Amino acid sequence: MASGNRHGAAQVMKTGMANRARLIDLGRRRYAPVLELQRALHAAVAEGREPDTWLVVEHEPVVTLGRNAKAANVLLPRALLEARGVDVVEVERGGDVTYHGPGQVVIYPIRRLERFREVVPLVSSLETAVTGALFRFGIASQPRSEHRGVYVGDDAICAIGLAVKRMTSLHGLALNACTELDYDRLILPCGTPQFGITSISAQLGRHVPWSEASDVLIDALEGSFGHEFERETLPPGAPLPFPSNPVAESA
Repeated sequence: MASGNRHGAAQVMKTGMANRARLIDLGRRRYAPVLELQRALHAAVAEGREPDTWLVVEHEPVVTLGRNAKAANVLLPRALLEARGVDVVEVERGGDVTYHGPGQVVIYPIRRLERFREVVPLVSSLETAVTGALFRFGIASQPRSEHRGVYVGDDAICAIGLAVKRMTSLHGLALNACTELDYDRLILPCGTPQFGITSISAQLGRHVPWSEASDVLIDALEGSFGHEFERETLPPGAPLPFPSNPVAESA
């Protein structure tokens, strides 16, 4: 359960922070072009050509298949999913099957790690930020060590799945703000039938816009990581900022 002490600790850390970090708000985008951007930024960060960069995005409907994905956890044939406007993409992150879609705040931290053992603390810090953000909405939540992410009781509200290559992270977290919660008809989320799914809006009984949830979560991430984000916001339809080679997003 999120506690006032945890929230207070994050606020104290934030008060004394001095580290600036780049954050790009991509707006609403299809998954595949953003994955291409992630991979390009990952290579640039790993090589020292770009600073650590965080991405925040709202995706069009997509099912992503992690390294451990089981075919049985996708409940509809791929052709039927795509006919319904749901993309299906295989990715290098850990975990099983995940859905992203409108109303979900997705954060991708592309960060250089000094040591591989920093991976678990990175996941824990993401979970702390999410529980802190939910605390500000008055929602008690907790991580689970056996299934990483954040839960309200037995309902998942935030999925977390990372990959680390060349000592640099990519992929990240997805927090349900005002997401339609019928995507369990498409997949078995994260391959965990023992858990349900929920959202900030469902917990509060009111519509919580993506922008409101995004702002609260970004503020909580600043506290959890000791950052002050320098935020760039791309206009709708603007080209994605590929390192040293801006190109237009493909349809």
